[in-house]
Amino acid sequence: MEKNTTMRKSTVRAAAAQIAPDLISREKTLERVLETIREAASKGTELIVFPETFVPWYPYFSFVLPPVLSGREHVRLYEEAVTVPSAATDAVASAAREHGIVVALGVNERDHGSLYNTQLLFDADGKLILKRRKITPTFHERMIWGQGDGSGLTVVESGVGRIGALACWEHYNPLARYALMAQHEEIHVAQFPGSMVGPIFAEQMEVTIRHHALESGCFVVNATGWLTDEQIVSITPDQSLQKALRGGCMTAIVSPEGKHLAPPITEGEGILIADLDMSLIVKRKRMMDSVGHYARPELLHLVIDGRATAPMVASQNSFETPTARSSNDGNRDTSFDRDPDQRVAVLRSQAG
Repeated sequence: MEKNTTMRKSTVRAAAAQIAPDLISREKTLERVLETIREAASKGTELIVFPETFVPWYPYFSFVLPPVLSGREHVRLYEEAVTVPSAATDAVASAAREHGIVVALGVNERDHGSLYNTQLLFDADGKLILKRRKITPTFHERMIWGQGDGSGLTVVESGVGRIGALACWEHYNPLARYALMAQHEEIHVAQFPGSMVGPIFAEQMEVTIRHHALESGCFVVNATGWLTDEQIVSITPDQSLQKALRGGCMTAIVSPEGKHLAPPITEGEGILIADLDMSLIVKRKRMMDSVGHYARPELLHLVIDGRATAPMVASQNSFETPTARSSNDGNRDTSFDRDPDQRVAVLRSQAG
């Protein structure tokens, strides 16, 4: 997925959007995305990042409702979720191409009978250059989404530089972060839900993204979502639970030196914009390149399985009818016409 590039941008104008989704309609949330892309592009932005699973919305209900009461909202999320490709992804691709802007968008992806926490990255020409799924949903999220695989732990070349992406608490998986660091990401896309848990979530998030910027020697552009008071009440009328749907916002842009490039957005809606001086990457890495001169690969290194997983892999003869042979008791036995590894499975099954 890596391209050869001869020209590197010296400065990139980046944006992180902290806006509220529409909790009723995928199409209305998508309209907000397209409006925000237009607004950011009008200010010269070359990269914009939206929050985690922003389209159609993050499943906030799963954090405050018990499983026995969450079925209706879960089904509604299925109905409004995004398939890839679809008219929804085509609309984002068209906006990216029209405005010449790289777009990082979090979606609830529907793949037949399962939902996934998916990060989509559209290049400035509208091409979808990355589709990755969160490798392990967190806590309540495991009731909602399936698991991703190693194929998504990939850094891609874009119109603004080399980009890697992780969602929320994937940043607490040091090996997942190291996989992107080892591929020399220059800009890291981070996405969190926002409007959850309270101020401590925002504080922890800030520590996490600033540390990754320092350790990776890259810029981090982080977007969190926002819920209005009316939306919180619509999710749960229980006031004792509503406090769990406030706070936790830390939309921020951080330099390779771990510094905020603009005051973060912690309340309300807004678009955070900052200019990334790409020379700061070398300034940081000349002293500490954690996957280069500061690494000790003969002592410590990462082995990653980057293959995409699938529920079924068909071999060439999978659906051919084997020639039946007679077993000692006179019954027809097909196991000996199989490949050796298939025979073992059949014989074990018969023995059981």
